[in-house]
Amino acid sequence: MPDVGDLLVFAIPQRLRYHPGVPTNPAQRPHKAAMPLILYNTLTRRKEPFVPGDPSRVTMYVCGPTVYSYAHIGNARGPVVFDVLRRHLAGRYPHVVYARNITDVDDKISAAANAQGTSISAITDKFARIYREDTAALGVQPPTIEPHATGHIREMVAMIEGLLASGYAYAAEGHVLFHVPAFGQYGQLSGRSQEDMLAGARVEVAPYKKDPADFVLWKPSPADLPGWDSPWGRGRPGWHIECSAMIAAHLGETIDIHGGGHDLIFPHHENELAQSTCAHRAKPLARFWMHNGFLTMDKEKMSKSLGNIMTVHELLKNAPGEAIRWALLGAHYRQPMDWSDELLGQAKKTLDRLYLTLDQAKSIEATRLAAPAAVIAALDDDLNTPIAMAEIAGIARALKAASDDADKARLKGELLAAGAVLGVLQQDPAAWLKGSLSTSVDAATVEGLIAARNAARKARDFKEADRIRDEIAGLGVLIEDRADGTHWRMAG
Repeated sequence: MPDVGDLLVFAIPQRLRYHPGVPTNPAQRPHKAAMPLILYNTLTRRKEPFVPGDPSRVTMYVCGPTVYSYAHIGNARGPVVFDVLRRHLAGRYPHVVYARNITDVDDKISAAANAQGTSISAITDKFARIYREDTAALGVQPPTIEPHATGHIREMVAMIEGLLASGYAYAAEGHVLFHVPAFGQYGQLSGRSQEDMLAGARVEVAPYKKDPADFVLWKPSPADLPGWDSPWGRGRPGWHIECSAMIAAHLGETIDIHGGGHDLIFPHHENELAQSTCAHRAKPLARFWMHNGFLTMDKEKMSKSLGNIMTVHELLKNAPGEAIRWALLGAHYRQPMDWSDELLGQAKKTLDRLYLTLDQAKSIEATRLAAPAAVIAALDDDLNTPIAMAEIAGIARALKAASDDADKARLKGELLAAGAVLGVLQQDPAAWLKGSLSTSVDAATVEGLIAARNAARKARDFKEADRIRDEIAGLGVLIEDRADGTHWRMAG
């Protein structure tokens, strides 16, 4: 079995060349799958075989950012996880349509614009651009479709009008609200009681509400806030109706997969499901609902009040995007995950070892292969990235130990193909290793590793000695064994 370090192995290239709809690696090309893809469905609370409505056009929608500030590392987990799912689906189906929205109308955006004395569009344009750049640095491929909420006001108004006409919504004092008791299945996604849902939603019990659980579809806008003309007066949409309208406009009334963070299950996704089902004559909004787990910081929930928010933008100044990506994939996507400097550091060291293995095989032309069956099987089992990473580590060890050029070519091809499915190991190894060099390597650390290597050699534990040598190389250090001892220097 691989050690813990091997499970935190890789992440993806910061400059991934991507052409939507055109797989660039054999691992991403549609193939006849031997085993079914099994995914956990939040709606049914069990793992189920994934069967798309139309195998020739698989549809997936993931809730995107509200662009008023930098995304923190917890916000990055979903984009990375669903990027892996998208890559994996591309290996099974000829056409995957992936939509990730931009929420560019929100009271937080307006507050940020007022605080900074600038326009709302200046805020949304800036942070939408930064979000794209930061997620691209994590190797997240751009979505097939990136709808903006402000570009779909007409569709939202039309959906609200339909809900009013069918009796699922009502107008009151310039607002339009969805009437929760009219939809008997409300609560099916979150599994919460009405009391729990009211507490979780922090519902404002306004005097014009027929029921305390009713939620806003449209609300009036004062002169200092964005607004659009509507049958109910100048106003702006509620958050939940935005996604429902954008999904219907671009992907259809029923999609294959709806994804997002665990915190979106209630109220956002619960409300989406209710209004979309009612608007579309009881058709389900999504066949599968998938949610990634929470991320904590040093075992505490990330909170602005605690001051422990770490943004992706800041992390990228000190760590490669690929290392951040692989650290995020080191735990199963549905499980909670604790973020720490140690986690990121281990991911970086593991990547250094993997790229060093590829660099040592640079004279060997890799055989072009599909991703190994064991890696695909791990991802087929509800996107089990830790197991897939362990398989990749095993391939790397086999490549390092291989002596026959044909074996090296095959194993190198397997390693690259497996990495492509996870979005890692696609950079030039020499460039990665050069970028990993640090002039601030602690001398005591290097001397300690050299002493441990010499002890392993003396004990004839050559496997351990080789492992330590690779760890030293991962620090950007060259060592030379001489008659008077082992000497070291920074590479480059």
